[in-house]
Amino acid sequence: MDFIKGEIIAIDKPYRMSSFGALAHCRYLLSQAVGQKVKVGHAGTLDPLATGVLVLCTGHCTKQIEQLQSHMKEYTAILQLGATTASYDLEHEINQTYPWKHITREMILEILKKFTGDIEQIPPTYSAVKISGDRAYKLRRQGEEVKLKPKHIHIDEIELTSFNEDNGQLSIRVVCGKGTYIRALARDLGRALGSGAYLTALRRTRVGDITVNKCIDFDHFDEWLKDKI
Repeated sequence: MDFIKGEIIAIDKPYRMSSFGALAHCRYLLSQAVGQKVKVGHAGTLDPLATGVLVLCTGHCTKQIEQLQSHMKEYTAILQLGATTASYDLEHEINQTYPWKHITREMILEILKKFTGDIEQIPPTYSAVKISGDRAYKLRRQGEEVKLKPKHIHIDEIELTSFNEDNGQLSIRVVCGKGTYIRALARDLGRALGSGAYLTALRRTRVGDITVNKCIDFDHFDEWLKDKI
């Protein structure tokens, strides 16, 4: 493979690592392997607490990043009903609790229908959305109030894969377009169900035709690389 000229590869990003951190590690190994600095970019950020498909483009293939970002994506997620956090995931502690025992599987299935197709979604304030050049999450961490405008997104499909009536956990599979925040979807689902909700797990299982089972294991990237140079 010619990483200087340009290649498109995909890694399975590990838990609690930023997309940039994963990219930087792979770029270092690539540069060491070929003996010169390799240009690398990624096609779509994953939150540190999310795992799964992270598409990396090297060399001239970085010009394809915008096109790759427009591809449909698939996620699997676990949501906890009855509470919220500031970031809508496990990055922050629970800040409020809500009743959830009234929620049934039938209610969830009915509500999910309202979140398919073209909808408007307000991104999480703890996100990389820019406000006058600054990242929203940086402003929040500095104690500033952040208000974001709704964005048009498209959700092709939401499937309820499980619901535990004993502990209020539900699992979903989501097929969606560019700009969709699954954390924000959890927030909105919780509200629509007359409760609260936040993510306890998120995995990106597909970007376009690239599925997670085709990805390079991050911890074995150097071993994979030895066979490609």
